[in-house]
Amino acid sequence: MVKLILILLGTDFLRNRWRGLIVMGALSSVLGIGVLIDALDGALGFPISWVGWLLLAEGMVTLSVAWSGVGGQRRLRYAKGITFVVAAVLILQEQHHGHFILSLLIGAVFLSDGALQAASALVVRYRRWRAALGFAIFEITLAIFMFQPYPTHYVGTVPYCIGALCIFAGWNLILIALRVRRLKSNPALSDEAESATESLEPAASDASALPVFGKHEWDGPPADDEPALTVHVWTPVGSSKHEVQRRLLVDRYIAAVDRNGVISTGHAALEAPGGIYVSLYPAVEIDRSPDDFARLLRATRENDVPGTFQPSYAIESRAWCPSTVRVRIRNYDPVRLARFWRMYRQDTTYNLTHRNCSSSVSRALEAALEGAVGRLYGARAGWGALFRMLVTPELWVAAQIRKRAVTMAWTPGLTLDYARALSMIADPRPYAWHKVARLAISTMHRARQRWRNEARQVHDDVTNKA
Repeated sequence: MVKLILILLGTDFLRNRWRGLIVMGALSSVLGIGVLIDALDGALGFPISWVGWLLLAEGMVTLSVAWSGVGGQRRLRYAKGITFVVAAVLILQEQHHGHFILSLLIGAVFLSDGALQAASALVVRYRRWRAALGFAIFEITLAIFMFQPYPTHYVGTVPYCIGALCIFAGWNLILIALRVRRLKSNPALSDEAESATESLEPAASDASALPVFGKHEWDGPPADDEPALTVHVWTPVGSSKHEVQRRLLVDRYIAAVDRNGVISTGHAALEAPGGIYVSLYPAVEIDRSPDDFARLLRATRENDVPGTFQPSYAIESRAWCPSTVRVRIRNYDPVRLARFWRMYRQDTTYNLTHRNCSSSVSRALEAALEGAVGRLYGARAGWGALFRMLVTPELWVAAQIRKRAVTMAWTPGLTLDYARALSMIADPRPYAWHKVARLAISTMHRARQRWRNEARQVHDDVTNKA
């Protein structure tokens, strides 16, 4: 999540506040170390009940806005909300059984995430897969530590997690602050996007070249006639030529198989005003039969094939079919996107898992949205903008999607959910829970008014009869 926050805040925001980031990182690390030491003897001085109430509040707020999500957003919101509420209830019980169940749940999360990351690292073999495999082994080790009772018989489970989270987050903030104070580019961006932002000339990144907004919230996505960045997604099911065999989640995020056994992985593209169209496709159709598909999953150089960039959406949609879903975003940086595209298009290599259509769109999207939050508020952007972003549910959703895609592979389904989540951060909507509260209050007001009218009508009827 830290990398995603850095992308959305932007280099200028970070460079101007690098001292504050160091202070925050140091305080977070010290707090984490203190919590861990406090939890070792089982006699907790840490106010763990506060964590329970905070988790309960966050879970209830997330569940109250979960209905407003779309597709994978809605599912992740409900998953986050339910998880937080269950954890809060177990913490607030302050009983041994609650600590034991919570330890098993947290251990199961670490174990499943570590096993999935290890499997993807061994199968996909993306760059830095050995480091990812090492981190996966570390997660599995943490799971084992959570499962066994030593040294606090599960009482210190929550403080362990809070302490470790604070230490890692603080250390990352310190490292990033020390790097960003001298860098012109964002250390959280991909290599292509980082190189593009490093080459920005001062005149090109001037505020006069950026869009200016008269407000900070919108009630909905951009209109069709409004200039905006557009992410086109052809879902595996929607782009299949024949009827597919439906499989839960698989045909949404990975691939769909039709009745003839042909695999369809879908497609993703990015379109921006000014003629930029990012749509990478293999120059020669790849054989995606089930026998060869497992071999093609490896992100190694032997699976690199020549690729080609489609000229425009109009040409591609006429040759194939219209996109299944579109996501449109107002708040993007056309200068950074143009510079990214100028560099990225020089390499036409295509790799099914490492450099495909979806990864290209996701990298271009991150380059275009670099500094979106800071740009939205302009000179008035401060720590309040950071807090507003932190309490946005879509930030957590986008972070989880990005983590899974980076460690496995970007697919059209993940890119679609990622673009939807980022669109809610770049083009903020009014807080959904505020809408829920206003709706509840107005409903109660109308109900009370109706009851008064009914009571008045009954009183008048009784009076008339008398």
